[in-house]
Amino acid sequence: MLFWLIKKFFLISQKQSVLVWFYSVKNKHLTSRLVVPEHGDPLVLLAKHPGFTLIELLVVIAIIGVLVGILLPAVQQARESARRMQCGSNLRQLMLAMHSHESALRQFPAGYLSDTLRPDRDGDTLDAAPGTGWGLQLAPYLEEATLADNFASVSDPNQGVLHTGNRSLVAQQFQFFLCPSSAGDQEPFVVKDINGNPLAPGIELGRSHYVANAGHEEPWGIFPASSSWDAIANGPLYRNSATRHRSVTDGMSTTVFLGEHTASLSEKAWAGIVPGGASHPTEKFATRIGTAADYAATLVLVHSGPAAAETALYGYEVIHPPNSPASHVCQMYSDHPGGANVANGDGSVRFVSEFINQDVWRYVSSIADGEVIVAGAW
Repeated sequence: MLFWLIKKFFLISQKQSVLVWFYSVKNKHLTSRLVVPEHGDPLVLLAKHPGFTLIELLVVIAIIGVLVGILLPAVQQARESARRMQCGSNLRQLMLAMHSHESALRQFPAGYLSDTLRPDRDGDTLDAAPGTGWGLQLAPYLEEATLADNFASVSDPNQGVLHTGNRSLVAQQFQFFLCPSSAGDQEPFVVKDINGNPLAPGIELGRSHYVANAGHEEPWGIFPASSSWDAIANGPLYRNSATRHRSVTDGMSTTVFLGEHTASLSEKAWAGIVPGGASHPTEKFATRIGTAADYAATLVLVHSGPAAAETALYGYEVIHPPNSPASHVCQMYSDHPGGANVANGDGSVRFVSEFINQDVWRYVSSIADGEVIVAGAW
């Protein structure tokens, strides 16, 4: 027995032909047929009123709206979860390269390289060429040996990142330095001085959404400036650092090496620093109290606090874990909801809540201060 179901009606030609869909319950098969109903046939009455009523249409729209409202947040959450996983994968790749560097050269890469005894060094920070950052030092271990070779072949040791032959190299973008969740400008940026003026002749650097941990203090700036920050820098990476496995006595699994910094907060670079340059906050954060440009080292480095300079400035210890409302250009910050990814010395990656205990964050930011991390606190 055939039960027919009219799915849609079309009045075709002057003969009032109707396209009818028939469904066979027995055969579970749907077929269509063009028929010309006779006078009095129920099809004639149906054909006179094709389509949906307004009420039916509004009900369907309302149902679709409810379904979209239910499903859209779940879809967005799934996408963000995938982006966060990709970000973590990038950090694992960078830490693997870190360990390859340590195996080959018996030390982790320096936060950045600088000949601080050069007579043409920056007067405020004592930064000088070559300025090669930890990211560029990792190039041979990230399957970018050609990049490293080209940089070395055209680089004047007296200029490094500043060398005109390196301009196109240091302006490149690499996916393993970019977090897919990071908002803000994604293009290479022009390096500016502390006052916001472009450094002549307008040097551009490719962006990085990952930064290295210099420890509690700010081993940069003029507090006072030093040719060596070894005395105060207690993190794994800073200017001319030479950290080894055995240097990290607090434990590799409880010491943060790398973390996130979104382009929506400030500029960060993978290639290195330019003496006299600075990292500037974006317009989104520039009006926040305490958020201001910081010296060239913060193009590749951040710190956790407390730092003596900040304590003197604010009158109390300032510790800024990931996504801290302080929003300093020298802290870790991500566009992931609730926190940021960090990479530990053992190569593990974890998502750190923005509500992490501040003392715990201070403990995991140093390499040899002897702090004990309570189980479950990290």
